[in-house]
Amino acid sequence: MASKPLTIVIKLGTSSIVDENTHEPILSILTLIVETAAKLHRDGHNVVLVSSGAVGVGLRRMDIEERPKHLPRIQALAAVGQCRLMSLWDGLFSHLRLPVAQILLTRNDIADRTQYLNAQNTFAQLFDMGVIPIVNENDTLAVSEIKFGDNDTLSAITAAMVKADYLFLMTDVDCLYTANPRHNPDAKPIEVVTDISSLEADVSSAGSSLGTGGMSTKIVAAKLGTSAGVTTIITKSSKPGNVHEIVRYLQQTEQLDLGSEESSGSPDLPTPPPLHTRFIPSETPIQSRSFWLLHGLKPRGTLYIDHGAYSALQKKAGLLPAGVLGVDGHFGQQEAVRLVVVEKISPDALNGEFLHHGQEPKEVGRALVNYGSSEIIRIKGQRSTHIQSLLGYADSEYVALRENISFTQNNDSPRH
Repeated sequence: MASKPLTIVIKLGTSSIVDENTHEPILSILTLIVETAAKLHRDGHNVVLVSSGAVGVGLRRMDIEERPKHLPRIQALAAVGQCRLMSLWDGLFSHLRLPVAQILLTRNDIADRTQYLNAQNTFAQLFDMGVIPIVNENDTLAVSEIKFGDNDTLSAITAAMVKADYLFLMTDVDCLYTANPRHNPDAKPIEVVTDISSLEADVSSAGSSLGTGGMSTKIVAAKLGTSAGVTTIITKSSKPGNVHEIVRYLQQTEQLDLGSEESSGSPDLPTPPPLHTRFIPSETPIQSRSFWLLHGLKPRGTLYIDHGAYSALQKKAGLLPAGVLGVDGHFGQQEAVRLVVVEKISPDALNGEFLHHGQEPKEVGRALVNYGSSEIIRIKGQRSTHIQSLLGYADSEYVALRENISFTQNNDSPRH
């Protein structure tokens, strides 16, 4: 039985590919990564690299010892380093006759739905052409408001965008442990995680002096990836060949599972793979548009809604102004907002202070709104038939259409 083609995203942090002290590219690791990507490509899989390292390489190129704190300086170094980094990748892949493409992203690039779909189409065309996309955050333009935060998050969003089967987060340890294995000899590896919310692991590992990520950001990325149906795997960055071995093992295991359903025999078990932590994807993954609403957009404010409105939304109704209790923030039409369920507003509440009878208000999702914050403040709690008289116009009877609302997972009840 032939293995099905997969889409595999491999995320590499700065510390994985750039020496923390000398800032020189670690050519041995880079070469192994290229060889691994080539093997996966030869097996018929689509491969995406999410590569940090532009600032680190820029430091070396400009003979600067420490990462500066001044943002324009960091952006300038990223501009210098990105050229060198892509030249390195292109040169190494060219030895194996594999073309690569550079894709630089910020949140602004995917905040517009059309641009998000365009990015998806670009990836699809690159795969058709046999090209390996190399993705990085556009550090020359990114400021805090439009940054993904770190490339772990960017890799998860990329994996969802390309509908990846696997997302590999390369790090300086083999896998997650119940405690820090460097300090605790009783630390046990965590090989499979079926429920991230109940995960008990040591995530104290911080990022390097060059990078921004640590183990906690990988857990966040795993939550994003698995919510979109992507199997997310943490494994050791200094052994990139692990990726190919793990993929082959998982494919062989899947084939054995399928074969055992058709045969009563006992086939040979595949060789166990290198140590890694595998996060099992959600059985009910978020669809592409919902994922974009939740994670592609930066919320500009908050709408506080009552339980009646929340129940109606779950039954596929839109958000009517009568169900809106309060507004926080300043935002315009077609901007994203958080949806928070609360009990009620006290009569003398000021600045969004809600009575919730011991229950903390909980964010349950995101929405693209049909009206700006100033308009919603005027129509909240009112019937839709009153919108015209209150505003002088009525673009829609809904504050947000149901198709423009997405719930976070595990939110069947905001009281959980």
